[in-house]
Amino acid sequence: MAGGSEALLMATWTDAFVAPPEPSPLPPESFGRLVVELARERVVRTPWWLLAGRLCVNASLNWVSVSGRACYERPAPGTSLRTERHLLWQEDDDPPPWGDSHEDARLLATDESIRHVLPALRAAPYGREDIAVVFPRLDFRHRGISDFLIGEDHRTMLVCFALARPQVRPLATEDTAKAHGEVHPVRTCVVHTYKLARRIGPAPAITTIAARYFGPDLVTGRTWG
Repeated sequence: MAGGSEALLMATWTDAFVAPPEPSPLPPESFGRLVVELARERVVRTPWWLLAGRLCVNASLNWVSVSGRACYERPAPGTSLRTERHLLWQEDDDPPPWGDSHEDARLLATDESIRHVLPALRAAPYGREDIAVVFPRLDFRHRGISDFLIGEDHRTMLVCFALARPQVRPLATEDTAKAHGEVHPVRTCVVHTYKLARRIGPAPAITTIAARYFGPDLVTGRTWG
C-alpha cells in the first residue's frame, strides 16, 4: 500500500530499534565511534546529552523516558532525572513497554559539538551503569532521512543505549496491548522515534551505520502506540 493510505497507517508514534544478534557489550571505544558517526554523517542533530544510571530500553522516548526529559527540558549537568507518571495514568505491572518504565539517571554532560562526546564517555561509568547518549532529532538534510520521513519533524529523537545488563525489547508490538510476542535481548542498541514515515523503521540510514559496529546480522524491531 502506498501514498496517502500508507501514511495514514503509520500516523502513530513508533519507537524503532536496531541491535546486534547477541546481547554482548560493545567495547566503549566502539560505542563512542558509533555515536560520533551518527552525528558526523548528519543522521542526527546535536546537541547531545549523556545519561547514566538505571535506564529502561523500552521507555517510550517522547512520552515517559528520562531521555525525553533531557531532550525537552535541557537540564544542567548533574541533574537527576526520574520517570514521571501522568496523574491520569493507572499503574500497570506488565513489563515495559506494555507496563510502566522506572528510570533513575543523572545527566553527566551535554554539548553542541560532537567532538566532546568521546571524553565524556571515557569518564562515564560504562559497563557499571546503564548509559545513553541522546540526540534531539533526526537530520532531515540527510537524503536517507528525508526519504524515510514524511515531512520534517523536530520530535524524532534518537538514543544510543549501552546497558549494564541485558534487557529485552519486543520485535513488534503495540505498547497499549497486553504483554505478548517475541522479544530480543539487548545490551547495546539504537532506538529512534517517528510518527510519519514512508516505510517501517528503523531508518536505513541508521542501520547502515549500526552494521559497522553490530555486524551484518542486525536485529530490528518496533513498538507503537
